[in-house]
Amino acid sequence: MSSSFSSHSPLKNNPLRVCSFESRRSVEMKGLIEKQGGIATVAPSMREVPLEENKAAFLFAEELLADKIDIVIFMTGVGATALFDAVATRYDLPEILVALNKIMIGVRGPKPAALLRKKGLSVDFKAEEPNTWREILTTIDTGIDVAEKKIAIQEYGEPTPLFYSALEERGATVLPVPVYRWEFPTDIEPMSQAIDKTIAGEFDVIVWTSANQLTNVLQVAKMKGVQADWLTAAKQCCIASIGPTASARIKSAGLQVDIEASPPKMGHLIKSIFD
Repeated sequence: MSSSFSSHSPLKNNPLRVCSFESRRSVEMKGLIEKQGGIATVAPSMREVPLEENKAAFLFAEELLADKIDIVIFMTGVGATALFDAVATRYDLPEILVALNKIMIGVRGPKPAALLRKKGLSVDFKAEEPNTWREILTTIDTGIDVAEKKIAIQEYGEPTPLFYSALEERGATVLPVPVYRWEFPTDIEPMSQAIDKTIAGEFDVIVWTSANQLTNVLQVAKMKGVQADWLTAAKQCCIASIGPTASARIKSAGLQVDIEASPPKMGHLIKSIFD
């Protein structure tokens, strides 16, 4: 954890007023904040939408069954589930699982690993914390030869071109497999209200558990014509990040990361705010 606040830090307030833009685990997030004695505002900012016509998933299955893929890297549990669901609409899933068991499988974190184990698949390598693509690359560099190998990568909402380029520099061929996209939640009013409350100075801490949360918040603030005002107000808050990927996005928006969770888990993040 790092912090650079003075004696006038918003963290001196009691109770702390904490805003989170968590979506899928919004109820859990609210509970974690309130358990620590904070006042929680949770405004869902995104939803994962499976691709309707997933040609990439079908191409992946076709290449896999033709023994043209050497390594598969699963980046998220949600994405792995979406990939299996998409493939199962056209191919025999048990046949896909048999083919996967013949090749090397890597994962970014514990959630895809748990899902794969439930399906009877073995994980050959995984990223260390904080579980970004950079840790996957470090693991590969410790002894996995990817030269002249085709690597399928299940994407999680958006491409990771730096990761793909790094693998290609090592001689690999990359097959990106997008399985879902991120969109606004069905109801953006809570997010809109949270933006207004930030500008009004009603929060001490803003919590980010995904890089795309900030992207969506900035888009809605821009639609409202208050993006600059929101950024100015956010700079007066303590900014808490789940990990390096979210932190990089936060910094790219001109905001300072005051707290970064280690390990990169929601419970640790919230506890760090109140410690």
